[in-house]
Amino acid sequence: MMNRWRVMKRLLPLAAGMILLLSACGREDLSTLNPQGPVAQKQFDLMTLSISIMALVVVVVFAICIYVLIRFRRRKGDKTVPKQVEGNHTLEIIWTVVPIILLLILGVPTINTVFGLSKDYSKDPKALQVTVTSHQYWWEFEYPEYGIKTGQELVVPTGKKIQFKLASADVTHAFWIPSIGGKIDTNAGTGTTNKLYLEFPKEGVFRGKCAELCGPSHSLMDFKAKAVSQASFDRWVAAMKAPAVMPEDSKIKEAFENKCLTCHAVGENNAGSSAPNLTGIGSRQTIAGILYNDEKSTEENIKEWVTDTQKVKPGNMMPSAKDLDLTQEELDGIAKYLADYKLDY
Repeated sequence: MMNRWRVMKRLLPLAAGMILLLSACGREDLSTLNPQGPVAQKQFDLMTLSISIMALVVVVVFAICIYVLIRFRRRKGDKTVPKQVEGNHTLEIIWTVVPIILLLILGVPTINTVFGLSKDYSKDPKALQVTVTSHQYWWEFEYPEYGIKTGQELVVPTGKKIQFKLASADVTHAFWIPSIGGKIDTNAGTGTTNKLYLEFPKEGVFRGKCAELCGPSHSLMDFKAKAVSQASFDRWVAAMKAPAVMPEDSKIKEAFENKCLTCHAVGENNAGSSAPNLTGIGSRQTIAGILYNDEKSTEENIKEWVTDTQKVKPGNMMPSAKDLDLTQEELDGIAKYLADYKLDY
């Protein structure tokens, strides 16, 4: 029994290490090891270079250590005092020059990459300007050039530089799309905005996260970055600015206007909303950023979210159906209306 316990004690640190290592493994769309854009690729190349140099140093140092341990070990019966060696100019030059060379190999590309990725395209007429505001626990995306605000889904055209200006409406968050590039903090109360540019070379949907502990629903603060063709993006802009499509049923319309549009917005008058814009919500992949529409219908997800928002995202500011005094009929009607509110682009 004691021998078994000793074996277990030796295996526990190894198991703990493996758990920590494997905790970094997960969904491919959240991996920095699968770059899908030029910014992420540059960051990946820099990481590869750093790890390669460090691995080389570790291998060389361990090889020398093993050689010394074997070559100069005390032989059986040898009780003589080893010869004392002091000062070896050749070795001193080697272990001084080699680290300098390695630092230069790592330092020069690092400086070039870091300064290159910090370029500001705010004045570039060819770049798309997007203002990002983080909230507990959702993301707001504003396109000042077009007078559009939307939430939880960032829509961008491929082949263009996207210049982000980022700030927070409450606490510090961090904007991060792992496969595209990032991350950068969104600060609150500083009066300053951080800037970041990204590029989306191909169409697709990329998952974004908050990378700064910001409250009880930090891990649920997801968003989608949807890269589309320029033609699709233009159609999306036109659809977002089109007149709002309101519920046909007068009772549902009245409930929606009085209990939802006090914070949210739909249609062309979306720029002044203080909560996520609901225009085209039926086209989105998720509701509340985390309820996937391929697992349940959009209508079911909307009902689940509005029925008890604190259950879905603890600590968020969205009132539940009970707080809004929504009847079941009103909830069903609003959920169906929003689920059918789709944008074709």
